[in-house]
Amino acid sequence: MDQQPHDPSTAAADGKARVIAQAPGLRVVEYVLQPGDTLPWHHHSEVTDRFFCLAGRIEVALRVPERRLLLAPGESCAVAPGTVHRSANAAAGVSRYLLVQGVGRYDFITEG
Repeated sequence: MDQQPHDPSTAAADGKARVIAQAPGLRVVEYVLQPGDTLPWHHHSEVTDRFFCLAGRIEVALRVPERRLLLAPGESCAVAPGTVHRSANAAAGVSRYLLVQGVGRYDFITEG
């Protein structure tokens, strides 16, 4: 598997994400996904991703064990450090979610 580290300072550069708060060991980001938008397969070394669906439908897919979670507004899930996952808009319209990442050093390691 080809692993590529991702520069966390560019995480919001694509217009899909807006960093709400960031401090040592903690990040809070709002994602706005258009129909068909998918974030790449990746994992984090230390932080847990906590997904909170705000609007639309968000799919959180795990690679091993293979699992797909479909979140509606008000629903949430957590992905542990080291777990390869991705998120996607699973609705016909715009979807939004809040991502809380912590506690630990943030990284974003893509999986080929």
